[in-house]
Amino acid sequence: MTHLHAGLSSETTEKARLELNENPDTLHQDIQQVRDMIVTRPDIGFLRTDDDFILRFLRARKFDQMETFRLLAQYFQFRQQNLDMFQSFKVDDPGIKRALMDGFPGVLETPDQHGRKILILFASNWDQSRNSFTDILRAILLSLEVLIENPELQINGFILIIDWSNFSFKQASKLTPNILKLAIEGLQDSFPARFGGIHFVNQPWYIHAMYTIIKPFLKDKTRKRIFLHGNNLNSLHQLIQPECLPSEFGGTLPPYDMGIWARTLLGPDYNDETEYTLTYDALHVRENCGGGGGGDKDMMKRSQSAVEPGTLRQTDRDTSTPLLALD
Repeated sequence: MTHLHAGLSSETTEKARLELNENPDTLHQDIQQVRDMIVTRPDIGFLRTDDDFILRFLRARKFDQMETFRLLAQYFQFRQQNLDMFQSFKVDDPGIKRALMDGFPGVLETPDQHGRKILILFASNWDQSRNSFTDILRAILLSLEVLIENPELQINGFILIIDWSNFSFKQASKLTPNILKLAIEGLQDSFPARFGGIHFVNQPWYIHAMYTIIKPFLKDKTRKRIFLHGNNLNSLHQLIQPECLPSEFGGTLPPYDMGIWARTLLGPDYNDETEYTLTYDALHVRENCGGGGGGDKDMMKRSQSAVEPGTLRQTDRDTSTPLLALD
């Protein structure tokens, strides 16, 4: 086993072999072959080309070297084409900091039954006078940069749950095709993460309409991993066990404290009144994904659709069936 497998459980190592075609005996050769392709794109500044960095791209593309290099190039090209998003790409940037404080994103400490990290977004918490969509996207991308440092998550991947409860039509009107396309380019086309599922819950009709708008920008593989559950959580629990979910999603865990992930990134002494000055280079972050503590209950933000642990709402069965099946 190479140093690149250090810290991986035997189960995860075997999963990488079976699902991602990862071979420890040819790992360095695979990485070097991707690195050798960099000379074919002199128009792109590849700011990082070390083994650990390239490996996460290989895992995201199941060791298809051409697809890996395409993703690596798109990663840096997206950053070059959107310089305004990445000029101050650190946790103490005011826009990113506000988004993190408001729970964009939330990151559950408990993974799902397949070891995938669960990210959650409570859409109605978006105060459009406080957070721009771009800053929320930047906070999500920065969070993923931190999380993807963990090799277990490079292999197991992520789950995203978006709760649309009480998300108004006025709020939805700000989700223009251009900014939605930006999010898709940043997450689907330019980031080395494996997303095992994107789950919409409690979505109103205009979110269905929004999905119709963005669908042409989605790859077939992505479309197959999007589930629209409505307000029936049974279908969500068929894919993510209730033991892995907070009570907002009918799970058995306590309600989610929206400050946990912000405190994890900003430090245990962080609070809303303290100006934090840590410079955080997202291209060279180290894993810092441990629990951030419980926090003051008065500071907790929760989804407005919270239900009691273990309670399943049974209404709207016709619209809650996933529109697309996971392959």
